[in-house]
Amino acid sequence: MTEPLLISLRSGERDGAADETAATVQSTFTLVAHQPDELARHFFATLFGGLPRARELFPVNLEEQRGHLARALMRIVQTLDRPDELRPTLEQLGREHRRFAVLAQHGDLVEKALLGPIAAAAGPAWTPVVEKSWKDAFATVTTALLEAARAERGPTTWVGRVVEHRRLGWDLAVVGVRTDEPVPYRAGQFLSVEIPQRPRLWRSLSPANAPSPDGLLEFHVRAVPGGWVSGAMVAHSRIGDPWRIGPARGQMLVDRHSARDVLMVAGGTGAAPVRALLEELSTGDGQPRVQVFVGGRTWDDLYDITTLRRLAYAASWLDVIPVVQSDDDGLGGAERGTLAEVVTRYGAWADHDIIVCGSPAMIRATVSRMLVAGTPLDRITYDPFTDD
Repeated sequence: MTEPLLISLRSGERDGAADETAATVQSTFTLVAHQPDELARHFFATLFGGLPRARELFPVNLEEQRGHLARALMRIVQTLDRPDELRPTLEQLGREHRRFAVLAQHGDLVEKALLGPIAAAAGPAWTPVVEKSWKDAFATVTTALLEAARAERGPTTWVGRVVEHRRLGWDLAVVGVRTDEPVPYRAGQFLSVEIPQRPRLWRSLSPANAPSPDGLLEFHVRAVPGGWVSGAMVAHSRIGDPWRIGPARGQMLVDRHSARDVLMVAGGTGAAPVRALLEELSTGDGQPRVQVFVGGRTWDDLYDITTLRRLAYAASWLDVIPVVQSDDDGLGGAERGTLAEVVTRYGAWADHDIIVCGSPAMIRATVSRMLVAGTPLDRITYDPFTDD
């Protein structure tokens, strides 16, 4: 018999029993949500203890993987009662994690690894009713992940070669990668990338170009403090290096059928997906009116402003506004302040579709300030992946 939660997820319709299961899981999770790292440590320890060969699927340093697991679990639990939001999350996770298909054969062990530490942390609150709700939720999520993985017919990963490596600064580089077969993605989405210098450590990168028939991907990479992968990409990538590319993820897309104008807010290398979106919009007819704010601490941080302005000069539907916190060089022509401050000076943008991209800190600051200014949350789109 199919569980109500799975029926609700597939149909998108609310179900009383499914809502009750979701509410039980969410209320229990509040008891353990303060220790996500501990839950992740227990998960991997149990998994590797019961299935040692699974260890080779993961990098030596599990810190990043523990973070991914904790964030994914939190996202799933938070949207368990909102099937329209949960479904795309599970579909993306299922597609991206096809390379871990071996774990699907050991569902009981994975369930034990995940629910065991949650049960221990919940203590007396882990009643038979709570246990059943969590097991039902686990079965629903697992089924949805496997269905998404099986529905994907393309390769699990694509292999490309570095054809360009250009340093723009000590911590910033443009890396061009060409794949034999074009990777399917839409402008604004991001891809998981593995490099030979950091095997089994995957980094999320947004191409700075719209899909190209010749398989070229242009990545703008900034080395973040303590970033194992980003630092190696900037400092140690070489022409000819093989890069492994995973499936596209992300919802940062422009709906050309929307009647609303578009606001894009980009900080740092968040300019990369914005440039890809503008490149895609420049083809065909029916472009919306687009306002772009691109910001950084100084003019040097606006590394791609020349390209973005060139696009604006050629498009009557596009305006690009540079934003800097400090103008010590006296170049002028930019708004002064943080992106959050400058964007909200112009109002709440309530009649726009809004895309925000940049570092997690920039996204948090900008979205929070816009919400305070009265911007409707459902008009704002962003992809909250981590720095490294």
